[in-house]
Amino acid sequence: MRSQDVLRETTRLASSSALLQIFFRVITFGLNAFTLRYVSKEIIGLVNVRVPLGVCWSVFLGWVWLDILEIPDGNAVPHYQFGVITFGLSAVVELLGEPFWVLAQVHLFVKLKVIAESLSIICKCILTVILVVIYPHWGLYIFSLAQLLYTSILVLCYVVYFMNFLGSPEATKKSFPITRMKSILPSLVNNEDLVNWKEARLTWSFFKQSFLKQILTEGERYIMTFLNVLNFGDQGVYDIVNNLGSLTARFVFLPIEESFYVYFAKVLERGKDIKLQKQDDISMAAAVLELLLKLVLLIGLTITVFGYAYSQLALDLYGGSMLSLGSGPSLLRCYSLYVLLLAVNGVTECFAFASMCKEEVDRYNFVMLALSFVFLCMSYFLTHWQGSIGFILANCFNMGIRITHSVHYIYRYFEDSPYRPLKGLVISPLLIFVYVVSGVVTTVSEIFLCCDKGWMARLSHVAVGALCFIVALATIFFTETKLIHFVKTHFLSKYTKEGIK
Repeated sequence: MRSQDVLRETTRLASSSALLQIFFRVITFGLNAFTLRYVSKEIIGLVNVRVPLGVCWSVFLGWVWLDILEIPDGNAVPHYQFGVITFGLSAVVELLGEPFWVLAQVHLFVKLKVIAESLSIICKCILTVILVVIYPHWGLYIFSLAQLLYTSILVLCYVVYFMNFLGSPEATKKSFPITRMKSILPSLVNNEDLVNWKEARLTWSFFKQSFLKQILTEGERYIMTFLNVLNFGDQGVYDIVNNLGSLTARFVFLPIEESFYVYFAKVLERGKDIKLQKQDDISMAAAVLELLLKLVLLIGLTITVFGYAYSQLALDLYGGSMLSLGSGPSLLRCYSLYVLLLAVNGVTECFAFASMCKEEVDRYNFVMLALSFVFLCMSYFLTHWQGSIGFILANCFNMGIRITHSVHYIYRYFEDSPYRPLKGLVISPLLIFVYVVSGVVTTVSEIFLCCDKGWMARLSHVAVGALCFIVALATIFFTETKLIHFVKTHFLSKYTKEGIK
């Protein structure tokens, strides 16, 4: 497949995934706002913080959760044991579908991913709402059964699709590498070694990297669980704010990161010197990386600037006084800065991981190991100092270090070439000025118009933000013409023959 075709299919996958995630988040946003009126924040904290994934972890940590850690009050959180067992089972079920998900992602099966995830999410939401309304006293039964239904339908969709696809004329036409379902299962092949050690070493490198990345991504949840630095109620508030603050990261940044990792991995030759690769592919990869960096940077800056002044209003509309009073607004304001770092880190790491050789991956694992230890220590001490805000501060530090490492790698990768994709991290002085003015204006508006001044004052505050947002968008449109062309050509158009000019 030509690099242009890969780019077209990749952007199609990214845009479809982003739209799908927006659809998901609209549904779950309404669902969460609805369920917050029926369930306690203690249950929310347990459901979203205390159940990590994995087959071995499901068995071992299931025992830890049930016999070692503090068991919550049965009156406040009923059916805790059932919840632990069911979430562990759902994790095992979801892992059974991972090979199919990887195949769909690598071969850019856009429709399959959209249908599978849409159907499973919708069924989960419908079951949750029905049970919350009819049986609110069921507690963890509700979320446990909904999660098990979600994973079961998700895996079933992938299994049914590949059962029909493998061996079909369409698969033969596409030269699909697998012809039957049995090939996906582990098996012995005659006249071949039991283990392909070259692939095994690379797999082990990525496993270590994924394990360390899990600690860096979800480490604060383990700190909450094992060290009890926050009570269950505070854990619930933190998780609600965390989920609300990460909306953009999930429905925009994550699809971009996942899809363009596939693009860079297909276009670039892993571990090969840039001078020895196809220069047309290198040129296009550099152009795409520059524009992706610019895109996520502008999205992140917009969220940071406007998120500060609208955090309290968003939480008040979302969950009422339970969220808008106390630490909630400060948490969301800090998270708006964290989103900016998430945006940049996603794209820079995406490129780095797609182009690194095994030795470079191993070296980076050592960096991540040290960073994981520092991050966990910082999370613990900053939480004792600043409460739940300490977790976000530790995450900001973590992302800053990871961005620095990836940016350094990208700089070295293109050092001997005429391409400078890191220019995507530079924006025009005019746009910086507009962002600064917008931040000041919306902050002043919040002081005088929000959030205890009545609905008319709130609407006025929203109007001020909308006006500033329109001005910022107009400035982007006139100052970032190359980016606008890229978005129109590759994200807003379903099919296109145009390339990057």
